[in-house]
Amino acid sequence: MQEISVAELKQRMDAGEALNIIDVREPDEYAAFNIGGRLLPLGRIMGMQLEDIDDLRDEELIIHCHAGKRSMQACMVLEQAGFTNVKNVTGGMVAWQDMMNKG
Repeated sequence: MQEISVAELKQRMDAGEALNIIDVREPDEYAAFNIGGRLLPLGRIMGMQLEDIDDLRDEELIIHCHAGKRSMQACMVLEQAGFTNVKNVTGGMVAWQDMMNKG
């Protein structure tokens, strides 16, 4: 599993790259704050309910959660399921908000 920092992710977003960002938090967390990724809670990934992203098996997937632990689990499960290019956002949305607050 590869990793991507929040700074690198923001830089790529700001550059207008078409990214496949997957948010593995719960719907209430997503509703409170998100960066525009596709919501796919960890429970669905653990249950192998992957039909929403099945067409992205060979695409880069950037996976994030609140602090980086759930997304790490999701990356491992997705790799076992045959997804070939998954990246975990280190520090998750905690690191993202810290970076944004520092300006």
